[in-house]
Amino acid sequence: MQRAADKLLDVSEIHPRPNLQLVRTTAEPQDKQFLLRGTSSYRRASLALFLSGFATFSLLYCVQPLMPIFAADFAVSPAASSLSLSLSTGFLAVAIFFAAAVSESFGRRSLMFVSLLGASLCTIACALVPSWHTLLVIRALEGLLLGGVPAVAMAYLAEEIDPRGLGASMGLYIAGNAFGGMAGRVVTGTLAEFFSWRIALGALGLLGLAAAIGFFLLLPASRNFTPRKGFDVRFHVRAWVGHISNPALPLLFAIGFLAMGTFVTVYNYIGFRLVQPPYNLNQTELGLIFTVYLFGIAASWIAGMLGDHIGHFIVLPAGIAVAALGVATTLSSCLPLIVLGIVLLTSGFFVAHSVASALVGRLARATKGHASALYLLSYYVGSSVAGSVGGYFWGADGWNAVVLFTLSLLALGTVAALVAARVAKR
Repeated sequence: MQRAADKLLDVSEIHPRPNLQLVRTTAEPQDKQFLLRGTSSYRRASLALFLSGFATFSLLYCVQPLMPIFAADFAVSPAASSLSLSLSTGFLAVAIFFAAAVSESFGRRSLMFVSLLGASLCTIACALVPSWHTLLVIRALEGLLLGGVPAVAMAYLAEEIDPRGLGASMGLYIAGNAFGGMAGRVVTGTLAEFFSWRIALGALGLLGLAAAIGFFLLLPASRNFTPRKGFDVRFHVRAWVGHISNPALPLLFAIGFLAMGTFVTVYNYIGFRLVQPPYNLNQTELGLIFTVYLFGIAASWIAGMLGDHIGHFIVLPAGIAVAALGVATTLSSCLPLIVLGIVLLTSGFFVAHSVASALVGRLARATKGHASALYLLSYYVGSSVAGSVGGYFWGADGWNAVVLFTLSLLALGTVAALVAARVAKR
């Protein structure tokens, strides 16, 4: 793993602009220049990427607490209502696969800004739709636009941040994702309760616009990235094949698929369980349950630092185990224990995701944007596929079937983490 990190330093010198505080690596004096923790440029980049994560995931997951309302208002089944999220994540997965390649020519910062701007406008448009099918079409388009952010943001971090602190910076970015996911769910749930789901989506779209503008104004230009001229298909194919040929990376991609599939499935259908007797939660109460994302914010940041100090392959299976314990705890009929289970699931998931993301950045020896794209492709395909399939388990045998399905996914994720640790040591 250290050899992989050292390999990243084998590039020609890039001269910094005077308005940015940068640091040369100590390994080789004339290697890449990275943003150093504690500098103003590092803080600007961190805040900008926090805003990008916040906007991306608040816009993406804002429909999750609204699914029971969609099912009632548009007369569709729970599984069909989940398409409002599954279509977005599915198209986002496809877009991610190509976004990193496009950013090689278009530029990291510009692509992320255009993506955030377009997705915010789509969310506002969703507030005005006349029919269910129109809403689904716009949500699919929104997923395509949001695909321009996650893989490119991960690539920016891996290229611009000192590798010795990459775990912590990646954890902070994932914390922004968690905060956005929480805010999107809580804001829409609360506004839908007091006003309507249309007002809720419109307000969140405006919030996304503000975050997009803040991101563009704050993010420093890339220092260790040079855009490629034209679009060389062979270059991108070689990059993707190279990452798939790495014995450890496909296992990390599988972990992203399985962990995200579990997380989204539980969050999709726990709302249907809790709005029914004996719980009878309203939209505000249901939205407040999503404040457990705060635990994910803390967990992702702590996991990044722990991974840097004690080893990422030690922290990774521990996170999956905590998530599995949380899923099992939701089998209880006691509401406080159900909430505790969601807390454990959320914490464990963000630990696993934060560490797996950092490992992809470390183990990818070149074209990091392509490696990030493959990881996030798997991650969001897991969200889309498992999130929809989980609806059939819910319809077949209720919550017990959902728990059995998601625990099976996490068991496979544990195996993948253990095998990846052994492979990476070779």
